[in-house]
Amino acid sequence: MRRGRSETIVAIVVAAGRGSRFGGTLPKQFETLGAGMSVLQVAVRAMQACADVDGIVVVLSEDEIRSDTGRAVAGWPGVQAVVAGGATRPESVRAGLEAATDADYVLVHDAARPLVTPELMTRLVEGVRDHGAVVPGVAVPDTVKRVEGEVVRDTVDRSGLRLAQTPQAARRQWLQDAFDRLGDAVLEQTDEAGILEQAGHEVHWVQGERRNAKITTREDLDQAQAWFAEDADGAEMDLRIGTGFDIHRYGQAGTHRQLVLGGVVFPGETPLDGHSDADVILHAAMDAMLGALCLGDIGHHFPPDDERFRNADSAELAAHVSRLIREAGFEPVNLDITFLGQRPKISPHADAMRKRIGEAFGMPSDRVGLKATTLEGLGALGRGEGLACQAVALVRASS
Repeated sequence: MRRGRSETIVAIVVAAGRGSRFGGTLPKQFETLGAGMSVLQVAVRAMQACADVDGIVVVLSEDEIRSDTGRAVAGWPGVQAVVAGGATRPESVRAGLEAATDADYVLVHDAARPLVTPELMTRLVEGVRDHGAVVPGVAVPDTVKRVEGEVVRDTVDRSGLRLAQTPQAARRQWLQDAFDRLGDAVLEQTDEAGILEQAGHEVHWVQGERRNAKITTREDLDQAQAWFAEDADGAEMDLRIGTGFDIHRYGQAGTHRQLVLGGVVFPGETPLDGHSDADVILHAAMDAMLGALCLGDIGHHFPPDDERFRNADSAELAAHVSRLIREAGFEPVNLDITFLGQRPKISPHADAMRKRIGEAFGMPSDRVGLKATTLEGLGALGRGEGLACQAVALVRASS
């Protein structure tokens, strides 16, 4: 997930419905899709994996908010808020908008469409930046008839028809203004594009995907589970491993620099010397990711003599590496990181570091292994002259 952009994008994942047509006691968004993950988890993971998304708002029912499920969702990487939805989709989207006031753009997504690909997310982000409002759609595959009762009146030209999907993207202020202008009339609309259209905004469309289908019935869930398993099997056929290592000596204490490790500032500690922020942990992790795909090293991508990267935030550089990985058709699976140094103790900050590292590479924090070891007083590191880190990364071909 990208950080530090001048224009922010927040994904609103709507998961407050009960799904009466689905049946059963468990809402469809909490059914297992595969690999031990729920439909909602996979839908949110698609938002997490998009480097352009700066934060995620999840809309749940009042009951789920107070449950263990709600508390677990609040801890997922990238989730900035979990809010209670309403009885209808527009009411739930309105609640999500109110929690995303810092966004310039919003991507409103239905949790029942879990199989969103990075390619579709890219088309949506580019489209909303160009046009202000976009909706993904797919062509209508069958002949369409207009009927009255049991009588067919005519055949409809389907060349200009599209079946709308989500995420639906818009300038946040456009959508908020449309809600305010239409008032209760928004309840007549079935999606955000319709609300924007009624408020006078022009909505563009981008190509959707067949597998980005909505789970409405048990048969739909069966199909989505089969697609998910098929994608997972295909992705696991192409796995790549990379290793990374970085070392920095300590700089001068009392300078304007701070010690940054894993994207987290360690106040009061002696900073490391380096052209960027000298974050040895993220530097080793980036080299491991790049090495997995033979994409060079961080010195190639961020030269130490390039003034653009002086005092650069390594979390932003890692987000760039994440985009390179995805542009190559792969996605990060996990990182295993070993920090080498006599001090500082990282255990009090480990959860924050794992979360920050996961956000930088667009993956859950539970896929970031982080441990530390001292050098028993041996060598330059053992004498406390600097810090080092080694990392192992696993990436896989995107589905």
